[in-house]
Amino acid sequence: MHSVEFKDGKVIMLDQRKLPQKEEFIACTSVEETAEAIRNMIVRGAPAIGVAAAYGMIFATDLNEAAKTLKAARPTAVDLMNAVDYILAEHAKGTSAESAAKKWHQMILDKTKKICENGAGLIKDGSTVLLHCNTGPLATAAYGTALGAVIYSKQKKPFCYVDETRPRFQGALTSWELLQADVEHKVITDSMAGMLMKERKISCVMVGADRIVKNGDFANKIGTYSLAVLAKTHAVPFYVFAPLSTFDFKLENGDSITIEERNELEVLEVEGRRMYAAGTHAFNPAFDITPAKYVTEYVTEFGVYKKAKEIENYGRI
Repeated sequence: MHSVEFKDGKVIMLDQRKLPQKEEFIACTSVEETAEAIRNMIVRGAPAIGVAAAYGMIFATDLNEAAKTLKAARPTAVDLMNAVDYILAEHAKGTSAESAAKKWHQMILDKTKKICENGAGLIKDGSTVLLHCNTGPLATAAYGTALGAVIYSKQKKPFCYVDETRPRFQGALTSWELLQADVEHKVITDSMAGMLMKERKISCVMVGADRIVKNGDFANKIGTYSLAVLAKTHAVPFYVFAPLSTFDFKLENGDSITIEERNELEVLEVEGRRMYAAGTHAFNPAFDITPAKYVTEYVTEFGVYKKAKEIENYGRI
């Protein structure tokens, strides 16, 4: 099951807002509908967002205008930008948008499979892995990244602690995928991670990324920075998983990354039910920036690296 695919002239997406209670698909037939689905988090995860945007370009009557609309939907995830730019570049060579989009999706499939294989080598027999947000097949429209590596190594019988990942509870998606893969795990609130590290119950932390810049700083789901600091303090390895399409070598450091701020109701409400008194307001950045000094290694389709600079040598897509 793919979280995103192009079928019968439509972009078909598994509505991640409805999981794990219900498996419901939505169909988009225009650039605007695809952008809205990305903006509203029907599709989540940087590679999956990129695949959705690539397919959204198929509907364009004006590719440049479509590119602007799609890029504006989620400004932090660079996979989206790279996917759209790839369609533009391929179209300039005479390739149809549909052919280019399908090729992009296949590249993500190939890349994430290699990432899973490379990352699985970091997991030892009986390791306890802490996962934040969702980095499985749902988030990549492919094999996954950090969670994908856990699934790939399940013969080693890893155990996972899964952060809830407030405010959107992406941990529920991670738990659902671990259940599908028959990997033992427990869900924890985001604030429990420090205690577990202090008690030496975490072997490593594995996270994804939405944008990694030249010096190795990276943007990921809010709460990632806290985990990185805790991991460094307790000497717990901290691994970042991402395909080359997530790297943005044009930006020198994390200070240059645009952080998306979302509607405060995502914090104040849970499934439409108000949890805070009327008049209460919330701050809701979707991502935070983790400095490179907290990263043990980066896991890509090319291998495992200590520094982002080593990955830059592979160039672009």
